[in-house]
Amino acid sequence: MNLRSGLILSLINKIKEISQNLNVSDFHLRSHSPFAYRESGEIKKILDFLVNLKDLQQLLKEYTSIEDQEIFAQQYEVDTALVIDSVRYRANFYQTLNGPACVLRKIVSTIPKLEDLNVPPVLYSIADEKKGLVLVTGPTGSGKSTTLAGIINEINRTRDANIITIEDPVEFIHQDQNSIVSHREVHKQTKSFSSALKAALREDPDVILVGELRDLETISMALTAAETGHLVFGTLHTSGAPNTINRLIDVFPPEQQGQIRAQLAESLRVVVTQTLLKKKDKTGRVGAFEIMVCNGPIKNLIRENKVHQIPNTMQTAGSSGMITMDKYIDNLIAQGLVDASAKIKT
Repeated sequence: MNLRSGLILSLINKIKEISQNLNVSDFHLRSHSPFAYRESGEIKKILDFLVNLKDLQQLLKEYTSIEDQEIFAQQYEVDTALVIDSVRYRANFYQTLNGPACVLRKIVSTIPKLEDLNVPPVLYSIADEKKGLVLVTGPTGSGKSTTLAGIINEINRTRDANIITIEDPVEFIHQDQNSIVSHREVHKQTKSFSSALKAALREDPDVILVGELRDLETISMALTAAETGHLVFGTLHTSGAPNTINRLIDVFPPEQQGQIRAQLAESLRVVVTQTLLKKKDKTGRVGAFEIMVCNGPIKNLIRENKVHQIPNTMQTAGSSGMITMDKYIDNLIAQGLVDASAKIKT
């Protein structure tokens, strides 16, 4: 790529340099502000390296498509993906009072394996499910996409399936193994999550990954797909199974919520909530998980609108793979992986 600006070249070189640190996850680039990045969950600043307004303008111009640039000009923000020195980043450009800004999230190009992620054993069984809804939830930056990529990789490796992913943007790019995988990116290969999901039902899928369940139409279609013989994965920015279930139900008008509870009770398989905690030895972060398996008692609580009782049921159902976040963190503390203060911060 022909970089015409010495300023942008300096910025790109700094990104390439810092990106070599495996504990760096995000870059925060703001006009007239110090270069900043997130390392092991904490924001770091390089005070003597100021990001210039022209840096951001040039980054947008030279590393994104004309369509992305037009969206940014019209809407003052745009989600996209870009590549710097063979490293892919999920990017969000946005306008601030001081000018344009950008957050780049580093996408690890290597497809993760479940065994390398130290996930709870029950997640391996999800790859064997043939239909139903699996939700992975948690705050931004908690590793949801990585966990889902690990599960999709397990399915791709072990099953003969047609896998369709709908993301904004596409993060992990899976190559065909035993399965075949098609990736679609919102605003580039499809107009919206809901339109792509509607089309996917006519594309003979076995597995559908929906990057985010954002609205009523997408959630409704995901439930329908899960009910009609497809394995559907989705993410939400929620904390814990009760909040996740309530969020899905509350999207619908009151007169439909009874029907949605019944649908959800039948189609929901697992809710995984996760976060990342700083390791005690400060060498990086470790995942902490809460797992709710939708067994008979859980299904009844959803149908009867007693979602608030789910945590009590989870505490006594460890044999079926369930675990609460508090219990999981207690285990990490007992193993010496995280400090006791981690429990207070979640």
